[in-house]
Amino acid sequence: MQITLVTSPYAALDTEALVTYVFEEADPVQGRVAEIDQAMSGLLGKLSKSGELTGKTLEFTLLHAPSGLKAARLLLIGAGKREQFTSATLRKVAGAALRYLKSRSVKHFGFLVRENDATEESAQVIAEGALAADFESDKYKTEKKNGKSVDSVLVAGYSGAERAAGEAGLARGRIIADAQNFTRDLVNEPSNKLTPRILAEKAEAMAREAGLAVEILDEKNIAELKMGALLSVAQGSVEPPRMMVVTYTPANSKPGAPVIGLVGKAVTFDTGGISIKPADGMEKMKYDMAGGATMLGVMRALAALKPNVKVVCVVPSTENMPGGHAQKPGDIQVAMSGKTIEVLNTDAEGRLILADGVTYAKQLGATHLVDAATLTGAIVVALANINVGVFGSDQAFTDKLLASAKAAGEKMWQMPVDDEYREFIKGSVADIQNIGSGKGGGAITGAMFIKEFSGVTPWIHLDIAGTAWNDDAKPWLAKGPTGVALRTLVHLVMSY
Repeated sequence: MQITLVTSPYAALDTEALVTYVFEEADPVQGRVAEIDQAMSGLLGKLSKSGELTGKTLEFTLLHAPSGLKAARLLLIGAGKREQFTSATLRKVAGAALRYLKSRSVKHFGFLVRENDATEESAQVIAEGALAADFESDKYKTEKKNGKSVDSVLVAGYSGAERAAGEAGLARGRIIADAQNFTRDLVNEPSNKLTPRILAEKAEAMAREAGLAVEILDEKNIAELKMGALLSVAQGSVEPPRMMVVTYTPANSKPGAPVIGLVGKAVTFDTGGISIKPADGMEKMKYDMAGGATMLGVMRALAALKPNVKVVCVVPSTENMPGGHAQKPGDIQVAMSGKTIEVLNTDAEGRLILADGVTYAKQLGATHLVDAATLTGAIVVALANINVGVFGSDQAFTDKLLASAKAAGEKMWQMPVDDEYREFIKGSVADIQNIGSGKGGGAITGAMFIKEFSGVTPWIHLDIAGTAWNDDAKPWLAKGPTGVALRTLVHLVMSY
């Protein structure tokens, strides 16, 4: 899909639809909307007075053959209260516009920014919203939603003086959205089409195409490095594990500069192992590699955006299966760090593979760590599918990530990692155990387990179990994988 910025008058755009947004206020017909209303002989004002046009969030008003406009249709989308309007709202409005018009077989439309919104950031979020909204989870359907697609979007409302900033924003937005959709495409793959080996092949192909350094560790390399925690999860499957290492090094790298370590859980299918999950809903466990896919998507974006900081991405990948060689509750495993682990529940496997991933990222020189994982059902109990759970050992680093989340329009909520929770994972016959012994706090004890392997290195854990998958379509996003946390992590790295 093409997204192009135009500086020609919006009234002259020869397109199937012109879209803009209105605010929920006493009179929503203001500014450029008032200009359009004047050309339409006051029709919008009449709709406002009748209560049909209110500006309430994501309210759609579609008008055909609007007088004064060359466009065949005019679509007005409610943007909510003006004082609460943010770039995150604009991103959703752009996405909702695309999905609304796409469902009506519109292939070309223009998106008109309101007065004072012709900025680089606005162009970026419009591109992000539209491109993310265009993604569908119907890859394996033989009938593709009647073949409906949007071919092009024109972004209007920019002057000649604002054009350069707008085009820069569109370019940046496309890079980020394409990376998010790359992540979503990986997460959407069924486990028979995406084993650890296939994921490693896709990671290697992406890295080489993007100009990133890449190394794929096979089961022999993993054993030589004594990654006992990762191997313990993998031993129940006939599919061998992989550890992907993708590295971005800036051209002007300086000695002593920070090195960001991104670690992503990539369990390509999770049955729970011997502690097997219920059958109901187990098919969704193909998404248990979403953390790893997110980190690979982040690296894809960074390769194009070129931050001034080195980034090392480590993605441990395996299946968790109840085979004859599978680990059993009560087994003792030795992680790469040398720490011993009592496995009380084989379905708490993500933290095991992340233990070795975090240790290896530190060994590769990471000075700051962020891991992402669909780790616990407990985070869904705590935060539903609205917020990502954030756990951090260093408040300054955590605050920096939370600021990036706010800037990127992603909802995240900090959770506690008080020392008292450490007692919950203290082992009785090993150093630590992989589930908590206390009542409740499952998401916290999962995070505390990973924290054991971060040591003194500033570390953040993102539990995306509730937010990595949409069970229902949103007006601005299809049902299925979301690519959550990618925009935040890209912003975080770029902020250095």
